[in-house]
Amino acid sequence: PIVSYIKNAGKCSMCRKKISFIYPFIEFSTGSLFVYAVFRLNTTLELIVILTFVSFLTIIVVSDIAYMIVPNKVLLFFLPIFLLERLFIPLTSWIDSLMGGGTAFFLLFLIAFLSRGGLGEGDIKLYGLIGIVLGVKLVLLSLFLAILIGGTVSIGALLMKKAKVGVPIPFVPFIFIGTIAAYFHGNELIDWYVSNYFY
Repeated sequence: PIVSYIKNAGKCSMCRKKISFIYPFIEFSTGSLFVYAVFRLNTTLELIVILTFVSFLTIIVVSDIAYMIVPNKVLLFFLPIFLLERLFIPLTSWIDSLMGGGTAFFLLFLIAFLSRGGLGEGDIKLYGLIGIVLGVKLVLLSLFLAILIGGTVSIGALLMKKAKVGVPIPFVPFIFIGTIAAYFHGNELIDWYVSNYFY
């Protein structure tokens, strides 16, 4: 699809209608993450988890960018898959996975309640699933990074007049970045932070 996009100058080969750059970008990003996952994990069973996880997050990112929706059907489809993967391919303990899902869900619910709708219901449920995969420590890091990156980009967009106050900006792309960073490099980031600011 990427080669076809370049060959046809970003247009449909049949009707010549312009195709959004987001499609080849998502395809390239997903393929790159698959390759990076193999590089990091080789052929361990954990590779099954991260490939499923990246696929899941990619679907949600595209939906959020295009429609500002986190589809319940997608969440419900992947929920039993992640639960089974946590059972047979544990990155953390089973208790930590459940606590991660519960902590993320209720923390996002609290933020949405206090901000009076600053977060959508889909984001809350999405983080519940992310918490099941990451566990408590890494899901909290994921949320911190998502808020940090999302806040920085949003402020920059407002200053550059690319966004308007009161107009919602898709948050899932920032969740995606924070979550992937936490999955692959979370422990390294936490160790770096602790060694530099607590010793």
